[in-house]
Amino acid sequence: MEVFLGISAAGGTAVGQAFIIPDTEKRVISQKKIKASEVDAGWVRFENAIKIVTDDVSNKLSLLPKEIKANDLQREILEAYILMLADPVFLKELKDYYQKELYNIEYTIYLKSEEYASKLRSAGNEYLAERAQDITDVFGMVLNEMQGIHPFDINKVPENSIVLATTLTPTDIIILSKKNLLGLVLTEGGLSSHVVILARNYGIPTLLGVNRASILKKISNGEQIVIDSEIGEILAEPDEETLCEYRKKIESEKEELSLLNEYLEKPAVTKDGEQFKLFANIGSTEEADIAAKSGADGIGLFRTEFLYMSMTDGTPRVSARAFNEEGQFEAYKHVLEIMKGKPVTIRTLDAGGDKLINSADIPTFTEKNPLMGMRAVRLSLAYPQILKTQLRALYRASVYGNLRIMLPLITATEQVKQCLEIAEKVREELENENIPFNKDVPIGIMIETAAAALTSDCLAKVSDFFSLGTNDLTQYTLAVDRENSNVSALYDEFNLAVLRLIDITISNAKKAKIPVSVCGEMASRKDSVLVLGGMGIRNLSMGAKLISKTKKLLSQFTIEELKAISSKKLNRL
Repeated sequence: MEVFLGISAAGGTAVGQAFIIPDTEKRVISQKKIKASEVDAGWVRFENAIKIVTDDVSNKLSLLPKEIKANDLQREILEAYILMLADPVFLKELKDYYQKELYNIEYTIYLKSEEYASKLRSAGNEYLAERAQDITDVFGMVLNEMQGIHPFDINKVPENSIVLATTLTPTDIIILSKKNLLGLVLTEGGLSSHVVILARNYGIPTLLGVNRASILKKISNGEQIVIDSEIGEILAEPDEETLCEYRKKIESEKEELSLLNEYLEKPAVTKDGEQFKLFANIGSTEEADIAAKSGADGIGLFRTEFLYMSMTDGTPRVSARAFNEEGQFEAYKHVLEIMKGKPVTIRTLDAGGDKLINSADIPTFTEKNPLMGMRAVRLSLAYPQILKTQLRALYRASVYGNLRIMLPLITATEQVKQCLEIAEKVREELENENIPFNKDVPIGIMIETAAAALTSDCLAKVSDFFSLGTNDLTQYTLAVDRENSNVSALYDEFNLAVLRLIDITISNAKKAKIPVSVCGEMASRKDSVLVLGGMGIRNLSMGAKLISKTKKLLSQFTIEELKAISSKKLNRL
């Protein structure tokens, strides 16, 4: 038996078969001139790749059951791929350019497909914009085939596996969560990365910072391994005695969780009777069911960007499509109905940064520092149709429950006012169309930057509530990228600067008499829950599976004890 060390990111123990996700080579398209004598050979390679990709797509299409309506979108995309691969007009234009300009075939394909896609995007038509994405997708597959690059299909991970990978995307975790993933071991990533946050929400034991090269020397696909994320260990080739010991530990963990069931229907109350509200963070309609069964007082954060990202599920290498008003309406309505009148706070699209969404209606940007760039509310205001579509869906769904709308990454009152103006126009449109909606839906903001915290007295005048996003607040205040394992050790939510900004926000919310909650990771960890409670926070939003544990924790302390704990953190020099 050999032991490998990692950093505990999401608690728990797992025994199961390892599945190693291979690293994907990145496609690099070089531009170079070729001789006329090389043209025919290049074109033959292109035609061979076209045939392989066409056969692959046709096979996937034939495997989709026609009677299942949920497959309609995937079928439409795959059919579009086949038509584009055989489009005589485009292929002739591409061949003429290739023979005339004498650039290498890979560069020619890349250039002409992007050129064609750009024309479709600029047409101002949603259908054509989606066809632009299809062009990029399908000829990207052809280029991958020509370069021998075969991206791993995350859908091929077996059920009940312990996955080992260099890194994963939030989309990957969403898909893997439906395969009963037993555990996760990553080489890269930070403790507060979105991948880890999702893993915690799904209750997946997770380790970070593992030496991939060392592990691959000892562990192969299908081998039984153990991960203990409480102490940060992976055990390769465990003997029967060790396996027996860990299986007992897993049973003990299950028993401990079952004991927490007594808190499901109980309110969150301190030892001296002070009541808290514990909400759930979700990223899908499925998670809303988990939240309801976990005794959540409502939904404190619905990350709508994950609705876009989860649309890749089921069709390998297919990008997310435009998530239209009707699709959003159905998702929001479903969550509101599940929560049966409990408050549901839905955040408008927080795309960009580390949450990349490849969709026809969301532009992509190449930025040197994407976390500081075109993301969240900035993207929504730069492309107001995205926000308008989402607000229409939200207001239409508002009659089915207790909705609150939340704006992400606000840094100035002007941004809030612009969003409120768009919301007002949406309400006017719906009224003119005789579509029922709730006119009094509260619109609040996330406090995620020092700018927002320091001007929270001004922002309170244009906001119905505050929600502290402590993950971004910490990384922006400390200038630490929480996704970067090289500096993630510097990420400290108890840094005095971060705590003072939280304290300022709480104070200004109290003066303005508007509710304030915390929906970042600070709301879900034992030590930070105690500190936040002592600072005056009474509304916390976390992964649904942590709610009962937090109820039990709060029941063991009085408010005075919580104040004493937070005072030590706030008053240190």
